[in-house]
Amino acid sequence: MALRRVRGVLLRLVRRRLMTTVLGLALVIPAAWLEFGSDLWWASGLGLVIGATGIALIWTGVFGLRPDWIDSD
Repeated sequence: MALRRVRGVLLRLVRRRLMTTVLGLALVIPAAWLEFGSDLWWASGLGLVIGATGIALIWTGVFGLRPDWIDSD
């Protein structure tokens, strides 16, 4: 049930482009710190996952959503 709520929140979030871009930047900055500034063995992987999520949110915020289907005439 909780996973469905998280999915719903994420789907509603990506409809708001500015908020999506801001959240993406908020994820990329600490991810870069984790990746390059920490010496912990698990921080590199966590930084990559958080950074990739942030970049995906930035991409969606800048370019918008792709339609689910394209009608061909």
